[in-house]
Amino acid sequence: MVSIKGALTGRLDSVGLPAQSRLMSVSDPIWPRPEAARSPDVMGRLLADGRTVVMGVLNITPDSFSDGGRFLDPEAAIAHGRRLVAEGADLLDVGAESTRPYGGAVRISHEEEWERLRPVLPAVVDLGVPVSIDTMKAAVAARALAIGAAVVNDVWGLQRDPDMARVIGEHGAAVIIMHNREAEDGTIDIMADIEAYFARSLEIAARAGIAREQIVLDPGIGFGKTQAQSITVIARLARLQGFGLPVLIGLSRKRFIASVVPSEPHQRLGGSIAANLLATLAGATFVRVHDVAETVQALRVMTAIRTAR
Repeated sequence: MVSIKGALTGRLDSVGLPAQSRLMSVSDPIWPRPEAARSPDVMGRLLADGRTVVMGVLNITPDSFSDGGRFLDPEAAIAHGRRLVAEGADLLDVGAESTRPYGGAVRISHEEEWERLRPVLPAVVDLGVPVSIDTMKAAVAARALAIGAAVVNDVWGLQRDPDMARVIGEHGAAVIIMHNREAEDGTIDIMADIEAYFARSLEIAARAGIAREQIVLDPGIGFGKTQAQSITVIARLARLQGFGLPVLIGLSRKRFIASVVPSEPHQRLGGSIAANLLATLAGATFVRVHDVAETVQALRVMTAIRTAR
């Protein structure tokens, strides 16, 4: 397995900034066989060539903040997943319960969540790129992993469902540990809060036998944070490199963009790309996005310019 330390070291350029050493074309065979996208070394393979990993968002929900209801129909969801892969997504993040960061999300049972996923997930797994299951529930994670998902994206960072870490450890799966808070508090040092939260989550992961090579950290832009704090987190993202783990940034179409330039979610492409490019320069290894083609293009152009220096 390719070590995370080695993969991250390969991302540093001569002036100490993370570099996208190359961006592979969409047709390059990272996953020569569909089953390779489900293998235990998925995270190592994603990180192996040192480029930014693009995660496409597939929401099978009626109430997600950006595209709620658009892909609730199974055929529409599968078609959108296929489109994201064609546009260059390296992996897909599939969620069937809204985790919208601004409140108003409707909590559902694990049975209802699974009923939304059941007709979609097997077909998405067969698209040939790794699949991440975006869920807060260990029962849903276990069923998704059993049919081929390779990653669990837990927006409560193993600190909500007491069975989540055990399930991930038993399956040998990768995990995205996201920082979250029950409520905003504009008076706190948000970076210190994130660091303390991650330290607790990593202890939980270690006790459950989750290998560090299988862990990605997500500072949770918009979750339990004021708009100013979200901007601060992006600006100070390099602090998280102290953990020695890959960092995912999920800022696509988020409300902090509208705090700078008033806009609705579908009008925030420019702000999303600008913030994602800055985040990669600050050390983000993964970007979680709705607009895959545009993000891939932006990353490639940035890489071409930086490597021509």
